[in-house]
Amino acid sequence: MSTNVTDLEEALIRQATLGDESALSALFDFYRPRLWRLVNFRLDSRLQGRVDPDDVIQESWLNARSRAEHFAREGSGSRFIWFRMIVTQTLIDVHRRHLESDKRSAVREQKSLGGWAAASTSISLADHLLGNMTSPSQALLRAELSSQLDTALKTLSELDQEVLALRHFEELSNQETAEVLSLTEQAASIRYVRALQRLKHVLVKLPAFAELAGSEEM
Repeated sequence: MSTNVTDLEEALIRQATLGDESALSALFDFYRPRLWRLVNFRLDSRLQGRVDPDDVIQESWLNARSRAEHFAREGSGSRFIWFRMIVTQTLIDVHRRHLESDKRSAVREQKSLGGWAAASTSISLADHLLGNMTSPSQALLRAELSSQLDTALKTLSELDQEVLALRHFEELSNQETAEVLSLTEQAASIRYVRALQRLKHVLVKLPAFAELAGSEEM
């Protein structure tokens, strides 16, 4: 994904930096599809049907608008990353409100790389990998894969998991990933390539994954 700033984006950033709230709103809408992708990936699967990602996006906008006066200072890097930070904080609050009595949700509130706990990222990765690898009709296979994936993902470092989440599922650019994780762009790029290789290596070792791959070749 290119990080080249379009003429429209640049104009909106310039106006929003000067305090134009309508420009800030238009810039948020410009980034909305990408921000929605973040929510869709990070939203706990137990909240499906209870929390609409669009409602999280709307709440995020209200939070962004309340911080509009800080846009020029806090958004000194990528303006998209500034909005992403607010959406991340909003989504963590949503999890807290709906899952505060759940022990697993408490772990998700312990912010780490990119604003998310390692356990939270691992859960999101497993949920979405399962969704890509199985269908609802393959319930038994999904259950078996879930356990195997959980074990396999724990062999990856926290940083490798977060790089995969940002690049492959949130679809951030290498430059944006580097900014989120406070890495150089070269380090972020190397990390992503290595993390992909490690993920493929652990996936092919999963018995259920091998069974699924074999059935798809038939």
